[in-house]
Amino acid sequence: MTNRIDINSIAARLQDAQDTARQIATVTSQEPAFTVAAAYEAADLVHQARLAQGTVAAGRKIGFTNAAMWARYGVEEPVWGHMYDRTIAYLENSQGECSLARFAEPKIEPEIALHFHSAPPEDAGIAELMDCIDWIAPAFEIVQSHYPGWQFNAADAVADGGLHGMLFVGERASLAALGDQALEQLASCSVALLCNGAVRETGKGANALGNPLAAMAHLIAVIATQAIRRPIQANEIVTTGTLTAAFAVSAGEVWKMELKGIALRDIALTFTD
Repeated sequence: MTNRIDINSIAARLQDAQDTARQIATVTSQEPAFTVAAAYEAADLVHQARLAQGTVAAGRKIGFTNAAMWARYGVEEPVWGHMYDRTIAYLENSQGECSLARFAEPKIEPEIALHFHSAPPEDAGIAELMDCIDWIAPAFEIVQSHYPGWQFNAADAVADGGLHGMLFVGERASLAALGDQALEQLASCSVALLCNGAVRETGKGANALGNPLAAMAHLIAVIATQAIRRPIQANEIVTTGTLTAAFAVSAGEVWKMELKGIALRDIALTFTD
């Protein structure tokens, strides 16, 4: 099926849209035969082009871990995209600023990020995953859509790098420091997402496929079945999906993520033009 589609042209168009914060027509509206498998091919061509330019691969993002969103976007399972040294920032004192100039229709998502000190096995269960993770952290992912109005299908989202824009990582905590209750805390912890001091929505760790670690295990299993093999490597950061709905952001707003039930520090992000 993908032989009838010019994957190189699609990848070039998407890379240009990403580089210029420009929106374009969805791929599926122009190529009805464009599948999720073809979309990962296009995304990988963009990935290889970025590596050739000197960008360093630094991690993965998992998208659509909240099954309640699947019907809206025609998604049947979570998707993933690459993150890079230039799209990951570490907050100082759990606070930071983000310019909106580089993004197309940006939205904010509160998430839990994991860091791998060693590569997880492709058949890793939760226990094996935990042995490979040295720290966790609260994070804001800025997601974006290079398709107007956030109207797209699953294949379009995959081709657009899983909609990744930027990841802002808060204070890191050792996974081992959470003790024997780490798995339970990751599922049961609650998060409040506030804008300018007002709560916009509350969520919990279980919104990420039941547990951020379950989302991670699912990602590893999905990657193991794909034609283009990109297994998780040591020193990668993985952000495991939003714990609330994604919200549009505007310059001048201050967004805060407040956590309870887990030993992670709250984070805040101010948006500028």
